[in-house]
Amino acid sequence: METIVLDIGETLVRDDRHWASWADWLGVPPHTLGALVGAAVAQGREATDALRILRPGMDVEEACRARAAAGRGEHLDESDLYQDVRPALGELRAAGVRVVVAGDGTVRAGELLRALDLPADLVVTSDEWGVRKPDPEFFARVAEASGAAPEATLYVGDHPADDLFPAAAAGLRTAHLRRGPYGHWWADHPDVVETADFRIDALTELAGLAGAAGSADPAGSGGVSPDPDPDPNSDSVTDPASASVEAKVVRRGTLRSVR
Repeated sequence: METIVLDIGETLVRDDRHWASWADWLGVPPHTLGALVGAAVAQGREATDALRILRPGMDVEEACRARAAAGRGEHLDESDLYQDVRPALGELRAAGVRVVVAGDGTVRAGELLRALDLPADLVVTSDEWGVRKPDPEFFARVAEASGAAPEATLYVGDHPADDLFPAAAAGLRTAHLRRGPYGHWWADHPDVVETADFRIDALTELAGLAGAAGSADPAGSGGVSPDPDPDPNSDSVTDPASASVEAKVVRRGTLRSVR
């Protein structure tokens, strides 16, 4: 890989503060909002639907503006980063890999991220580009910012429908990160298993993938082969030996896919 592009929320940045702040704004216990976010994720819905359950008809963007006007706007500091972010990005840069951070976020979020001085060549948000995921134009901008061919560019994210599927549709290589509600809940869904070139549990695994070419080695990197034929050693739900995984996927229902 010549370039690795990373999503922001629940890839680099923990969302704990974000949801706790919303709970405080709405006057509900954090665990109440957290449970509703989890329910939305499990149903394949947008996490912000949890806010509309608490306040039916809420205009989330208008509420964001009201919070900012009240001095309760976005905040981001070192404590919001996952612990593997700096080591992983630093290792990639040291290996000569171009590192780009590009995900959904406001202009203010982009300013806050750049102020953290991450070891990255470019940090940009969707609002700065004027297009949000999973719009194909967002991933066209990713490909342009990469500076490398699509097949030499790896997009890393936790959300299947917003990160994995549209990045793959744009011809980019993909790594699904088992992190955050979406990353954990949908990690073993057959659409994810089929689509992801790699499936990882930590960003520190990326350095080992930087030189990967062709099919990933499931045993060595956590990736999955693009071969559609079932692998008897994989955790695909088509494998009769993986009954527990199959039951888990069936319980999770149908994944909202943009492919």
